[in-house]
Formats: sequence, C-alpha cells, structure tokens
Amino acid sequence: MDHAPPQPAAPARDYKYYDLLLGGFVAVLLCSNLIGPGKLATVFGLTFGAGNIFFPVSYIFGDVLTEVYGYARTRRVIWAGFAAMVFAAIMSSVIIALPFDATKPPNDVMQPALQVCFGNTWRIVVGSIIAFLVGDFANSFVLSKMKILTRGRYLWTRTIGSTIVGQGLDTLIFYPIAFYGIWSNKDLFSALLFNWVFKVAIEIVMTPATYVIVNTVKRAEHEDHYDYKTNYTPFSLDAD
Repeated sequence: MDHAPPQPAAPARDYKYYDLLLGGFVAVLLCSNLIGPGKLATVFGLTFGAGNIFFPVSYIFGDVLTEVYGYARTRRVIWAGFAAMVFAAIMSSVIIALPFDATKPPNDVMQPALQVCFGNTWRIVVGSIIAFLVGDFANSFVLSKMKILTRGRYLWTRTIGSTIVGQGLDTLIFYPIAFYGIWSNKDLFSALLFNWVFKVAIEIVMTPATYVIVNTVKRAEHEDHYDYKTNYTPFSLDAD
C-alpha cells in the first residue's frame, strides 16, 4: 500500500513588530517595578507610588499584542516579562548583599541608596510577581473573548473592560500580599481602591492612542487574529 508523503507544516508568520512590542512590554514592566517603587509622588494632594503612572502602559502593550496577534503569542510575552522580573529580583538581592568597603566612595552613599531603591521585602517581590502573572493573563483572556463576542467591533469596550478585570486582580492580589498587617486595613483598602481606579483611568485616557497603535500595527502586519481555536492554558509557550 502506498502512503502519501507527509505534508510540510505551514511556515511560521514573520512579523515586523512583534519582537519590538515584546521588548517594549518587558522594558516598561521592569522600569515601573524597579524604579517606580523607589519614590512616592504627591500630585494635587494625592500620594501614590510613582511607578503607577507607567505600569498601566504595560497593559496597553498587552492590549495591542492580544488584539493583533492573539492570546497565544501574548502568553509568550507575559512569560518573558515574568522571567525578566524574577531575574531582576534575584540580581537586586545579590548585588545589595555583596560585601562592600564603606570607606571608599561612592560606596559610602551608594549602598544605602541601593537598599532604599531596590531592597524590596520578599512580600513586595512575591506580591508583584504573582499579581503581574494573574492580572496580565486575565487582561489578555478577557480581551480575547470580548473580541470574539463583539466580532471585532467596539475596541474601546474590550481594552477598558479587560483592564478593569486585569488591573483589579493585580491590585487586589498585590496590596494584601505586600502590606497586610503592616498597614491598617483602612489604609490598605484606600490604597487598593485608589490605585485600581487610577490605573483604569490611565487606560481610558490612552484609548485614542491605543486605537491608533492597534490599527497601524494591524495594517503593517496584515494580521487581525481571532482566538477561535486557541488553547487558553497559561502554562504553555506555544504560539498557536
């Protein structure tokens, strides 16, 4: 009996901007988590972690990635961000713990500054990583499902809706892990609520820019992915 020769697999798509968006996502994520916590900003009488201004930008990257390339390729980006955060946390701990000569400048001023800026407690580190994973996967999942439900219309409903869910879970997980028992319950709840509303507000303000970026990337890539057959498990690096 003759057997038909195996059919070659379809060639993988070669995207122009996927890698750049991945790099931008990881850069914003690392900067907002490493530089941001080092300063409390006060604007119009409101005090908040400076990183909160830029951290929602990572969700905009996530929205663009899911909207254009789909959940599976966004999943790879999220895991890249996770690996970068873990490495940054380990690197910060090792560098701060290394012995140093306090009599030699700039060690005399550098070590205390590094401890203040990068010496986060294990609770903050663990809270940040877990909250990021849950929040970003939820954001991508909700946007992907809403795209199917809306048949690709009303982009603003899914970018804002997914952010409400994703940022809500991110904030709800991070603050109790990082600060429960250290802050009063009142302060903890106030910070949680304020930061959730603040991050969603940034997403709303950035909606026109998100529209421009999404439409530009779709045209350039000739891609507008719908996750009809996607396996939504987060525990995979498959691009399909």
